[in-house]
Amino acid sequence: MSDPLLSTTEMRIGTISTLRELAAVVHDSGRAYVRYSEGPENDQDTSIDTESGLALPGLSVNPLHAEEWWTRPFEDWLARQVCQYRDLQEKNPGRYPWALLGREVGRGPDCEPLLRAVVPLARLDDRLLAEAEHRYRTRFDAGQGPED
Repeated sequence: MSDPLLSTTEMRIGTISTLRELAAVVHDSGRAYVRYSEGPENDQDTSIDTESGLALPGLSVNPLHAEEWWTRPFEDWLARQVCQYRDLQEKNPGRYPWALLGREVGRGPDCEPLLRAVVPLARLDDRLLAEAEHRYRTRFDAGQGPED
């Protein structure tokens, strides 16, 4: 039975429930990204830099494809990337993470990729978020920086 609160876009793109499933989607798609927002049906073509008020030339995202220097398990990379902007959902429960493809058109103020020609892939399920959070907290020095 489908959830009547889900929009037709959310139902059409489906959900991903595990890091293993997300890894397969990223592998199959090549260069995939994650975005926390109120969903693809609510996003415009651009994000806004909240500090300056300026419109950015695309949607701000976090890459899901690993960089060449990454030598740890791919699921570790995914867990870290999914958790990096989880606070956006905590501050606004209407936001959720979804995987997408698109054309990089620049970098935002935090050096994040900005995308145009976005193609939604899937919504990330709460089970995936719990798995990612657990993996991130147990396999990383989560939140540590060079001065800590």
